[in-house]
Amino acid sequence: MDLKERFLKYVSYDTQSSEESTTYPSTEKQKVLLADLAEEMRTLGMTDVGMDRYGYVMGTIPATKGCENAPVIGFIAHVDTSPDMSGADVRPRVIEEYDGGDIFLNGQLTMRVEEFPELALFKGHTLIHTDGTTLLGADDKAGVAEIMTAAEYLMTHPEVAHGKIRIGFTPDEEVGRGVD
Repeated sequence: MDLKERFLKYVSYDTQSSEESTTYPSTEKQKVLLADLAEEMRTLGMTDVGMDRYGYVMGTIPATKGCENAPVIGFIAHVDTSPDMSGADVRPRVIEEYDGGDIFLNGQLTMRVEEFPELALFKGHTLIHTDGTTLLGADDKAGVAEIMTAAEYLMTHPEVAHGKIRIGFTPDEEVGRGVD
């Protein structure tokens, strides 16, 4: 699966956290994506894969032969989305080779270049955006997708020398309770 496909898959999960909750994680729906990530790690052949009762997912890309004593590197990202706006029924839109013009999100919302001049930096690039009715969930599902795409590459390209790599995915960063 390529990076864009993986990202679009992950943003389809509603992983909105809750500031009012007293549970860990703050919403059970975060565990759905987290469990699927653990299964994806197992499918890739990663080792030491597990998810604890709080939803923390960990896995290991073993060191390649000859690199067993190299320092361990860790990558971490969170799966939850902000409680400030819905993360359910996300309808991402993809613009291939963005032309630099205004981006129409829906019948009511438009990202205008005059209001967001930084859009000019992305002319010619592929953009993925929400339709404006929900969060996209790019913070931090983009990080999750990048980490899993890199993991897949390393697991399928044993000729790339590396030490042990540990990967972790967490809930509740958006509400500041992930460390709880």
